[in-house]
Amino acid sequence: MTTIAVLGAGKIGEALLSGLLQGGRKAHELLFTEKHPQRAEELAKQYGTEAVDVAVAAARAEVLVVAVKPQDIEPLLDELAPVIRPGALVVSLCAGLPTALFERRLPEGTAVVRVMPNTPMLVGEAMSAISAGRHAGPEHLDLVEELLSTVGRVARVPESQQDAVTALSGSGPAYFFYLVEAMIDAGILLGIPRDLAGQLIIQSAVGAATMLAQGDQHPVILREAVTSPAGTTIMAIRELEKHGVRAAFLAAIEAARDRSAELGQAHQDG
Repeated sequence: MTTIAVLGAGKIGEALLSGLLQGGRKAHELLFTEKHPQRAEELAKQYGTEAVDVAVAAARAEVLVVAVKPQDIEPLLDELAPVIRPGALVVSLCAGLPTALFERRLPEGTAVVRVMPNTPMLVGEAMSAISAGRHAGPEHLDLVEELLSTVGRVARVPESQQDAVTALSGSGPAYFFYLVEAMIDAGILLGIPRDLAGQLIIQSAVGAATMLAQGDQHPVILREAVTSPAGTTIMAIRELEKHGVRAAFLAAIEAARDRSAELGQAHQDG
């Protein structure tokens, strides 16, 4: 039995707690820290897990999952460094923060694995990318992959690709939500009630995603199968191209990648 402590029970920390429980982990195997007492009480009641402070988490857990906002990492590492137990594995879910930061601030030899998950972890459909730090070996990656595979799919990537992963899959769900929101608004514009527009678009998104996930055809082939000559779809595609939607997505994802790199750079000399 491995005891896991989630340090920071914000959205992604809560998503991991929820997902691990749904994936078969027992509540007594999980701990969490949360600086707001009311939220800590609510989460403990909701999930049946124990809210503790950082020192208790460090003393009891073999795996410490750091899930705080990047701007909150410095005080947490200051608190964690004196109390972390030898041999503990640190798993970082902090966007943009390199493993070198943790290795520099924690005792020499601490194993660190960097993870970029996303919020579909809440429904067991996360896409997580993992990278090993200098002191993390195959056994650490195996353990992290085992944990995260209960809440979705896992890919191993070089740490040099993590900023790009953050921009693609880490932020990716927000792009889809944004697109669905816009399509529902379009349905309302065309006279369809909001509830019905949502039903039409959401099921279309689920179906399209399933076709992508279960088939082996390129998205271009799938799109072309819907696009009849002189039909409705090609007229819509023409408008999307006219308004630069593809270029906007490229620029947006580049901007997200750059911001992820900036977050890590801000802590290079910390």
